[in-house]
Order: sequence, then structure tokens, then C-alpha cells
Amino acid sequence: MISLETTISNKTFSNCLMNASGVKCMTLEELSNLKNSESGTWITKSCTISPREGNPSPRYVDLQLGSINSMGLPNLGFEFYLDYALKEHKSGNDNLFFSVAGLTLEDNIEMLTQIENSDFQGLVELNLSCPNIPGKPQTGYDFDRTDEVLKQVFSFYTKPLGVKLPPYFDIVHFEMMANILNKYQLRFITCINSIGNALYVEDESVVIKPKGGFGGIGGAYVKPTALANVRMFHKLLKKDISIIGCGGVESGKDVFEHILCGASMVQIGTQLMKDGTKVFSKILTELKEIMKDKNYTTILDFKGKLKEL
Repeated sequence: MISLETTISNKTFSNCLMNASGVKCMTLEELSNLKNSESGTWITKSCTISPREGNPSPRYVDLQLGSINSMGLPNLGFEFYLDYALKEHKSGNDNLFFSVAGLTLEDNIEMLTQIENSDFQGLVELNLSCPNIPGKPQTGYDFDRTDEVLKQVFSFYTKPLGVKLPPYFDIVHFEMMANILNKYQLRFITCINSIGNALYVEDESVVIKPKGGFGGIGGAYVKPTALANVRMFHKLLKKDISIIGCGGVESGKDVFEHILCGASMVQIGTQLMKDGTKVFSKILTELKEIMKDKNYTTILDFKGKLKEL
């Protein structure tokens, strides 16, 4: 019998798959579709205090090896998602992830304070890595600022909390960020967000409208970078900080490799956008076949056990 169960912050999930925040999780209909899919859990759209329309269209385009987007955090506002999460809590579901992406530290403090004082008992993902808000730098690339944000958050927040990180490319940056994260009672990190400010050209033109065509790149293009981030943080972080891998997941093999590098769960973004929620059952079937061929019966049999030369 093959089990795909996994655990984060003492919560057990039936399998290791979920959506990436930002993909088909904004409206009630989309959230319901995720809840009724084969995913192990789901996460809400990264929200701001007030509803946002986001950047002008076209702002998302499928590419041969992935996607490019500059969405600009379109969402229905914090109150909508908190109300949704509280209804799920009342129905007995506390394995839901809630994504928060305030445009300022003060906004994040306000939203997290309301969550802290609410009945919500799920996990919160604090997004420090949105690359597509004009004029707003990514907090995750400012190490001092990240430290200050987490210091203020953990001065009052006691519920399960993780952070969504941008991709890092320098070993020193991995070490600097890990040293900061290890100071706090984080339950998980999610890595990576899209690689920001890529440019795709077709027929002598950019393909998306915002920021002159610059946008976050996702899909197969980013998988090696995503695996590197999962692997390095698996090596550097305290063992009680779980890792949710994200980037380039199109198949069971991709999920297998994320877990091999150290991920406890794996998010799907671009391929979910392309294929819809049916992608979960397909990938789970492929993952089980890989595990069967290798005589693995649980995720722990190979999690973090990447062989080095």
C-alpha cells in the first residue's frame, strides 16, 4: 500500500499536492473546485486588505515551457477570504492555508492580528515575494527588512505561520536568509515564487501589457532554480521548519524530485492554470507509479534523500 500522506505543523494531509496561491483560487467557485479536487489541501489567493483589480490585461500568457505573468495581486480583499476561512473552520476543516500579502508591513500586521484573534486554526502563508507590484520591492530580497517583519509578526502571532519566498541564486543569500528564518517559530516556507522580471518576445513584441512586458516566469523554465532553493533550505533550516516546493511541476516526476530535495508538500501553479484541477489526479497517479517502481511506500522513504557525488 502506497501512502502519499504528509505532515506540516502537526497537521496531516492526505497527499502532498496543493495549488500555488494566485492560481485558480480567487473566487468562491475556484476555491470550491480546489476543495473538491484530488489535492491534499488548498490555499487562498494572496490577499490585500482591500480588494484589488490587479494589473491591466493581457497579464498572463502560456508559453511553450511555462508561463509569464504580471497579475498585480488581483483579489477580493481580506474580509472575503477570512470569512471563507472561518466558514471552513466551522465545517471542521482546519487544514486550509490562508495567504496574506499586504502592500505594507502595517497592512500585514493588521491582517495577521485579525487572524490571530479569530477562530481560524489553519496555516497562514505570509507572502514576502510578489514580484509584480509596480513600485513595490520584494521584501524577501531585503534581509534586514525581512528580519524586522518577522520580529514584529512573532511579537504577537502564535498560530501556525510560514513565509513565501522569492528565488535566491547566491549561496551567501541562502545562508543569510536561513539565519534569519531560523530565529523564529516558523512552521514552513514556500519556495519559490516566480522568477521576477523576465521578458518574453514574440513577433517583435512583448506578450503582456504591465511593466513594458516584464513579468514573473513560471513552469519548466524555473524548475532547476526551484529545486536548488528547496535543497539549500532543506540543508540550512531547522528541521521543524517544513518546506513547500513550488516551481516547474508538470508531472509526478517533478513532484518526486521536489520531495527528494526536501519538500514536504508541493504546489502546482502554471500547470494548474493550463489543465485545471484534473492535474492533481494525473500527477498523483504518476507519483504513485514512480514510488511503486522504486519500492517506496511513503514520502518519508525518499524525502530529502537526494544523492550527492
